Amino acid sequence: MLQYQIIPVTPFQQNCTLFWCDQTKEAAVVDPGGDIELIVQAIEHHGVKLTKVLLTHAHIDHAGATKAVAEKFEVPIEGPHKEDKFWIDLIPEQKTRFGFAHAEFFEPTRWLAQGDTVTVGKETLDVYFCPGHTPGHVVFYHKGSELAQVGDVLFKGSIGRTDFPRGDHATLIRSIRENLFPLGDQVRFIPGHGPMSTFGEERRSNPFVGDHAR
Repeated sequence: MLQYQIIPVTPFQQNCTLFWCDQTKEAAVVDPGGDIELIVQAIEHHGVKLTKVLLTHAHIDHAGATKAVAEKFEVPIEGPHKEDKFWIDLIPEQKTRFGFAHAEFFEPTRWLAQGDTVTVGKETLDVYFCPGHTPGHVVFYHKGSELAQVGDVLFKGSIGRTDFPRGDHATLIRSIRENLFPLGDQVRFIPGHGPMSTFGEERRSNPFVGDHAR
């Protein structure tokens, strides 16, 4: 089974997530934006071995500590989609603007695209390309536990911002409705910020992308 722990990091309280396979104890950390000591504590607490870093997108609060974590544990970086490369290139500029002293430029070991899969031990996560918040945003979905890590695409009662460079509202709505909601109302999701929800709950009540939203 796939296990997880949400680790809020950075002043933005971004939901970094530690996933691990309970059979092999191999783990992946999703969106290590900062507060590396908290990530290390979680890894040590669960007695797991970090084998990779996974990224939903390259905004600094999600990707700021990517290089530091990858180098500390000597692991590859998988994701996001190559359309987010320009955000990675901007990290040196962003670190000064937002006070992320730890943030450094990095190069993903593997770019991800719709239909790809990533592994965590013996568990497999499906990759869904969901642009709109950023042009290269991806979502990770574990079919066995009907759990998704959606980054900043969708939140409980809200959706991701689209006023950043190369964001697009119509594209984001289409990503949610055509790529995520068809996975099923029962699917729980971990958003990039805030509490978890289900796709069904958001279809019923989300004022931006629910079934009754214009």
